[in-house]
Amino acid sequence: MSDGATEDRPQVTLETERLRLRRLTAGDAPFILRLLNEPSFIKHIGDRCVRTEADAVGYIEKGPAASWEKNGFGLDLVELKETGEPLGICGLIRREILPDVDVGYAFLPEHWSKGYALESVRGVMAHARGAHGLKCVLAIVNSDNESSIRLLEKLGFRYERMMKMPGEDTEVKVYVSDP
Repeated sequence: MSDGATEDRPQVTLETERLRLRRLTAGDAPFILRLLNEPSFIKHIGDRCVRTEADAVGYIEKGPAASWEKNGFGLDLVELKETGEPLGICGLIRREILPDVDVGYAFLPEHWSKGYALESVRGVMAHARGAHGLKCVLAIVNSDNESSIRLLEKLGFRYERMMKMPGEDTEVKVYVSDP
């Protein structure tokens, strides 16, 4: 097993002090269904029209899994190392509309304010620079998402500009993290 994964144990991308980030699998569909339908996810990230577990499997296959296949990175499941409990998702995203890769993350509300987002994004940024040699990473955030803006600024991201994403009515803030 050269990639460290089996059918029972998905491939781990990185570990932090408390967290494990691993590739999403079809078995994560119930979690993804819940996360993508949280009111906070829909408000701050958008409605991905995932309404069933089958839709969630499709989302995983066409989104994070396809990104890993094409780019060598993508969104991962964030879980507690100690228990394996899923908390959220975090990872790198390549969007055609952006000049550089961006970091994305989302957590279930009951796991907010515990430092998990900060810890996972910090780990992803270190991995982006070390494993992928990325010098610049972007982040996009709704202008009313104060907690994500604070997190990005705490990690050294700086506001760059406003932009409109395809198919969206409102603009988002673009943040940049330089080397």
